[in-house]
Amino acid sequence: MSDELYRATILEYNREPRNFRTLENATHVAHGLNPLCGDDYHVYLRVEDGVVQEASFDGHGCAISKASASMMTLELKGKTIAEAKALFARFHGMLTEKADLSDDLGRLNVFSGVWKYPERVKCASLAWHAMDSALQGKETASTE
Repeated sequence: MSDELYRATILEYNREPRNFRTLENATHVAHGLNPLCGDDYHVYLRVEDGVVQEASFDGHGCAISKASASMMTLELKGKTIAEAKALFARFHGMLTEKADLSDDLGRLNVFSGVWKYPERVKCASLAWHAMDSALQGKETASTE
């Protein structure tokens, strides 16, 4: 992945985030806050029969956190709860373990270089932690 592709993709999803709204009919909701940098998001999921039908988020944060949350909502639609949790584990592994998942994560690979910037890992993973917490029935998420 080139740094130019990374920057262009992050900027695009930051400027025009997908599913950036409150989901009124959400069945699962969690709040994620990174007090060190100020990223602050709510993640909303509508799950029916064990499948994510809709996903959205609102709040504020840096370009990396907003782009990651936006791309996450696109990836979750149509996934079972088990698939969503497995996707979180693979994505988090790529961010923290330098795992080579290039053939597994599609467009999410733009975040594959984040591990080089440890202070940004929490930015990229905050919404994902909130999604995981929501699926566990927890109202708040931690990136710890």
